[in-house]
Amino acid sequence: MRVLFWGTPEFATPPLRALLGEGYDVVGVVTQPDRPQGRSRSTLVPSPVKTIALEEGLPVLQPDRPRGPEFLAQMEALEPDLSVVVAYGHILPQEVIDAPPMGTLNIHASLLPALRGAAPIQAAIRQGLSETGVTIMRMVRELDAGPVLLRTATPIVEHESYGELQQRLAELGALALMEALALLSLGAVVEEPQDDTLATYAPKVEREDARVDWSRPADEVARVIRAYDPKPGAFTTVHGAQVKLFGARPVSGDHSGRPGEVLASAEGGLLVACGAGAVQVAYVHPEGRRRLAAADWLQGRGVKPGDVLGSNG
Repeated sequence: MRVLFWGTPEFATPPLRALLGEGYDVVGVVTQPDRPQGRSRSTLVPSPVKTIALEEGLPVLQPDRPRGPEFLAQMEALEPDLSVVVAYGHILPQEVIDAPPMGTLNIHASLLPALRGAAPIQAAIRQGLSETGVTIMRMVRELDAGPVLLRTATPIVEHESYGELQQRLAELGALALMEALALLSLGAVVEEPQDDTLATYAPKVEREDARVDWSRPADEVARVIRAYDPKPGAFTTVHGAQVKLFGARPVSGDHSGRPGEVLASAEGGLLVACGAGAVQVAYVHPEGRRRLAAADWLQGRGVKPGDVLGSNG
């Protein structure tokens, strides 16, 4: 089976490595163009997927947009039987989806039809779901709406962050892809249409989604912080400056204070009052400074008991 792999971020690397490790003929990789990084924005950095492709000597295609006769000709010249898409970053036109004889498969990080869209892992944590997983589906033009080949579920561990869950789901997606391709090659796949009436959505994360609302209950505040840990980082303000928060969990007990009020240093972090209860924050990244332990920030007088986070903008 000749496979054309589409992907860009670190999340896409375990499935690519699995395809190579299991001996699939990966005929090439489609990934996004190199992006400028660093303060000067003068250094172009390849995507994690491109880095693996170069290591393996695979052909690499990096169109600004994967469409048009020139790109389609480049793709068809690789003669793929099947495309596999994992967090590529662009919606594919129908002629690209249909170009390989076996079509195009996608790994999506939720149990479809739940949490269609760009940010299913963050949404699963923020919503307090006890379970999520990965879905191998046949790609169609509509957003994450294609028939399902395979679903694999996993529990969401207590206090698990977005980064931790993302890493687990990337590995789970690689295993699920290998199973789905084996079943496909045996003709043993029964493709299940999705029930659109059960669909929920997880749109792209916007800046304001990550702003902490301290008036909410502690368990909800903690989930918001974990949902954007490590990127983009949930944030609040103190003394008019932004600070990002990491490693949050609700703390039991009677903690009285105004929402957002710094109560004290807690064991392993900073204790902050919420609308109901309090959260312990393990790490902070104040604007213009490095990331540091929240307790050190308190001791260094970046913040003190009685300060109210989020009250200055």
